Amino acid sequence: MEDKTTTIEQRAKLLRGFADTSRLTILDALAKSPFVVQELVAHTGLTQPNISNHLRCLLECGLVASDRDGRFVRYRISNSRITTLLSDVDALLDVVAEGVEACDNYRET
Repeated sequence: MEDKTTTIEQRAKLLRGFADTSRLTILDALAKSPFVVQELVAHTGLTQPNISNHLRCLLECGLVASDRDGRFVRYRISNSRITTLLSDVDALLDVVAEGVEACDNYRET
């Protein structure tokens, strides 16, 4: 039973990594192309400190990876399955969006 509990806890922890609009905005941008921080600022409209903070989280969780590009660091999605997951979430929303929108349990504060 402990293995199942561990798996459920890991799923919950992984999904918390996706459960932030700024992180999802960054992941959505990176799903299209690798970017340096300033490009992410221009592409997303988020502030540089906000992006840097969330990139640190996404890097630590293994959802993004980075590569040195001259004096810059270029960020990218670490695994193509993340992009697939985001696409699958969009497909699921096509089916359940009305219920998700009506749900008061997960509103951002």
